[in-house]
Amino acid sequence: MCTYQTERITISGSGKGPQGWFRLSDASVYFDHPVHAPADHTLNIDFLNPGEGPSARVAVELTAESARALAEAISAALRAAPPGLVPEAARPAAAGHAAADPPAASGV
Repeated sequence: MCTYQTERITISGSGKGPQGWFRLSDASVYFDHPVHAPADHTLNIDFLNPGEGPSARVAVELTAESARALAEAISAALRAAPPGLVPEAARPAAAGHAAADPPAASGV
C-alpha cells in the first residue's frame, strides 16, 4: 500500500554523487516501496539540490528498523558533541526526556 505521505524539508549540507561533491538544499522522506532494497517497504530519503539537475541527488532506502536505529544514532551523536559545537536549537533532548515546550510569547 502506498501512502504518498512525503515530508519535505530544507537542509544545508553536502552529498557525493557520480560527479563528486555537491551542495544539498532539500530532503524528501517517505515510507513506500523501494526501488532497489530487498524489502516490501522502506523508509526512503532523497537528499538533493534541484538547482543542479537530476544528478545532484543521493537516495537511501532503509528498512524500518534501520531507519529507527539511524535516527537514534544521529540524536546520540548530536547529544554527545562537546558544548558549543552543536547549536542549542539543534541539540536533541536528553535520552528518555521530552524536549521542553518553547516559552509562550508575551502579549505585551
